[in-house]
Amino acid sequence: AALDRAGACVEAGADAIFAEAVTDLDTYAAFTDTLQVPVLANITEFGKTPLFSVEELASVGVAMVLYPLSAFRAMNKAAESVYEAIRKDGHQRNVVDLMQTREELYERIGYHEFEQHLDSLFRKGAENT
Repeated sequence: AALDRAGACVEAGADAIFAEAVTDLDTYAAFTDTLQVPVLANITEFGKTPLFSVEELASVGVAMVLYPLSAFRAMNKAAESVYEAIRKDGHQRNVVDLMQTREELYERIGYHEFEQHLDSLFRKGAENT
């Protein structure tokens, strides 16, 4: 029935299909073999779909994979650990090594490059006035 509904969605103009709560690779293969649009897998921890790898999903034709809560769950667990340490120890010194440094953050987001870009734009603007 899900394949029939997905097919109707494709006929109505859907550009892709999100096959939700799929529990085995054969079912994904049925979607990808039947439909002529990309199929998306939602891989969320503690859901109905097993934690298939990208390679496993690609082997049955799945074109897109979401990991919608993986980082969020890891961040929440890390925050819980930090605040438990602060509560226990009265400070965060014992968990600083678990934290991203300011420089690591700036590197990750390209902060210095963006700052240089802004400086360049402001210099150009000052030259034009």
